[in-house]
Amino acid sequence: MSDNVNGNGQANGKRRKLIVGILAVFLVGAIAWSAYWALVLRYEESTDDAYVNGDVVQITSQVPGTVVRIAANDTDFVKAGTPLVQLDTADAKVALEQAEASLAKTVRQVRNLFETSAQLQEAVRQRETDLAKARDDLRRREKLATTGAVSGEEIQHARDQASAAEAALEGARRQLAAQHALVDRTTIDDHPDVQNAAARVREAYLDYARTTLPAPVSGYVAKRTVQLGQRIAPGTPLMAVVPLDDVWVDANFKEGQLRDMRVGQPVTLTADLYGGKLDYHGKVSGFGAGTGGAFALRPAQNASGNWIKIVQRVPVRIALEHRQLVTHPLQIGLSMQVKVDTHDRSGARLPEVTPARTADASAVFDAFGAQADARVHAIIAANDGKAAGSSTHRVAYAAAPAR
Repeated sequence: MSDNVNGNGQANGKRRKLIVGILAVFLVGAIAWSAYWALVLRYEESTDDAYVNGDVVQITSQVPGTVVRIAANDTDFVKAGTPLVQLDTADAKVALEQAEASLAKTVRQVRNLFETSAQLQEAVRQRETDLAKARDDLRRREKLATTGAVSGEEIQHARDQASAAEAALEGARRQLAAQHALVDRTTIDDHPDVQNAAARVREAYLDYARTTLPAPVSGYVAKRTVQLGQRIAPGTPLMAVVPLDDVWVDANFKEGQLRDMRVGQPVTLTADLYGGKLDYHGKVSGFGAGTGGAFALRPAQNASGNWIKIVQRVPVRIALEHRQLVTHPLQIGLSMQVKVDTHDRSGARLPEVTPARTADASAVFDAFGAQADARVHAIIAANDGKAAGSSTHRVAYAAAPAR
């Protein structure tokens, strides 16, 4: 009997120790979890409703034309400036040649205006000389009239010659003034007629250059819809170039998670593509101006009678570290898991200061304008007959004798 009692006592003691041990483990776990929550989890907001996003640069034509060559296809990587689509250049080339011929003709016509002005100025000087001579003859005859050596008829004839010379001078001056109105204070380069013809050359050259469609940025070709022989209109989407070296993540957080989130807070991300062993690092760069439902194509009509409350989500943009994108590239649309560290809660929740960011820009089209200008200058130089002397014309015309 005593053996049974001792056995039961030992069993109860072991049971109590086991229960106490289990309770102790749970207690330690609860304390550890509480400490972890107090130090980490309560400062962390996470979501798996997050996706990689980036720029999708549309390739469209600025001029109409027929596609004669396509140099890239979906999935191809192209560098900025690489020709992607070539349009037929026949019509644009004819228009450019006509504009260039018109500019050359206009330069020669303006040269003629300057030369005509110089001739008219010399004509004015000649008329002034003739008038001075006629007046001298009239004065001599009037002096001789007192001696009777000159008849009255001869004096009247001298007076008529002086009047005719004065009228001729007046006419020459008016012709010169009219000519000045066409060329005064200008050179061949900046004459309005030349500038107008040069503008038409630039326009025609740009239309010609735009028959080649280059890649504005480096990236991967996607969404190609253009086909050989297709007649396209300006603005028709032909394909897209996606630069994957500057993607970001749009994470959609519930509205209750946004209270402590601030711009600049550090973010840890993982991608389903690489698994949980690879962490991406980034920062919160901005918040959407509204919920996804507010900007939907068909926003919810919450004023209806069958309204049901639904927790809304707001997109939060997260900028990624560029060096990680180089070693482990991401593609648009990939799923991400996002954890935001909200320890630093300083600053406004929606700051009004625009974060510093490099503006999106492409320099591949800048050369078109410079090439057009070079073409215009070459045509003017070939037809201006050493236009450096045109500045002398400007000074001479401004100093033309006044009436």
